[in-house]
Amino acid sequence: MNIIRFNPHPVQFLNELMEDFDRGLSFRSTEGKGMIPAVNIRESEDSFILDMASPGIKKEDFKINLDNNVLTISSEKNENREEANERYTRREFELNAFSRSFTLPKTIDLDKIKADYNQGVLSVTLPKREDAKVAINREIAIA
Repeated sequence: MNIIRFNPHPVQFLNELMEDFDRGLSFRSTEGKGMIPAVNIRESEDSFILDMASPGIKKEDFKINLDNNVLTISSEKNENREEANERYTRREFELNAFSRSFTLPKTIDLDKIKADYNQGVLSVTLPKREDAKVAINREIAIA
């Protein structure tokens, strides 16, 4: 029986390490299209609340649209940086953009949707219609 040593290519090892690191962040990478913020959706008695973790994004950079029960949250931010020195000039262009869409249930009151941005978290409140708030609570007998 022969023992074979496995020495992975250093670049491959570094790529795998960076992928593992990226999985631990609240942002997910999307094949070079930027980052997509993580979203939590919670339900209260009279509404759903959609919380989007978005540190570093200003409230002016968000765009929230509603089209036929589809809520779309997007952002686009362009940054141009230039560093000049005696021997070289370096320019970096950075485009950070994302778009997330959510199909809303028919129980949402579309006219009363509100959004708030506080300390890096965008919160969108999706109030329930009055007829959707009625909860049927009864005991069912076993036959």
